[in-house]
Amino acid sequence: MEYVSLGRTGLKVSRLVLGTMNFGPRTTEADSFTIMDRALELGLNFFDTANVYGQKLGEGVTEGIIGRWFAQGGRRQQVVLATKVNGRMGTGPNDRRLSAYNIRHACDESLRRLQTDHIDLYQMHHIDRETPCEEIWQAMEVLVQQGKVLYVGSSNFAGWHLAQAQCAAASRHFMGLVSEQCLYNLSARTVELEILPACRSYGLGVIPWSPLGGGLLGGVPTKAQAKQGRRGEPSRQEEFRTRRAQIKDYEGVCRKLGEKPADVALAWLLANPVVTSPIIGPRTLEQLEGSLRSLEIKLGPEVMAALDEVWPGPGGEAPEAFAW
Repeated sequence: MEYVSLGRTGLKVSRLVLGTMNFGPRTTEADSFTIMDRALELGLNFFDTANVYGQKLGEGVTEGIIGRWFAQGGRRQQVVLATKVNGRMGTGPNDRRLSAYNIRHACDESLRRLQTDHIDLYQMHHIDRETPCEEIWQAMEVLVQQGKVLYVGSSNFAGWHLAQAQCAAASRHFMGLVSEQCLYNLSARTVELEILPACRSYGLGVIPWSPLGGGLLGGVPTKAQAKQGRRGEPSRQEEFRTRRAQIKDYEGVCRKLGEKPADVALAWLLANPVVTSPIIGPRTLEQLEGSLRSLEIKLGPEVMAALDEVWPGPGGEAPEAFAW
């Protein structure tokens, strides 16, 4: 396993992140334990979750599974643990968003469910347009001073949100954000306009979520796979149909390379020097172990050009990409 620094920090994280969104809704607790055990054996030390994962309002199902796994002993210090705050966790008006009130309460609840005394990377799950940066940073500073949080990250921010957050943090002599978790894959490249340049400028690690585009980049599903619900919810089946020709072209590039489409999609992300670690969300042990192949694939200029032709990006960084 390769390890890289998380943004400008001294923290070393694995080049793949174990995403846990499926733990509970799609993967049993016993199987989740097995996947996490194997992830550690394989060298994955970066685990990502969120307080809202698990699909039951306010219960934090996935965090609870991870907490019970930690409680078995000998695991917590091997894991760089990332979770998130902002999503709705109750029916009250302050049971979501990024008010100082909710940040403090949500952090304590996550610590309780995770059965740990600290969160290594506490991420704002989404921008909160109703709460000023000063209030957010004051709350985060208190958590850092208390030792409950080590680093702070963002997720789903716009480029100017990152700039605004970092300027506010700097004015308070606070480290600010160390990472941004964003939607990024071959079929969704909008972040190349402003998010990635901002992250590079501010020294933020980039943690792509949905690196396979909800299964789109795993290749065209067979009829049996589609019937079983493999890759993509029913609402995404239309996208598979409309982009079938594009997916087949992509599969052709992968065949020439002699690699599976899903592995190529991950390798493409890993080839970007701004990217720290893509999030993989295995539902099974087989999916977890299969993802490791991406770490061995090196994509040459010709392959990268072919992938750009199949999945064109926005044309570069802003403003050149759209100004002229």
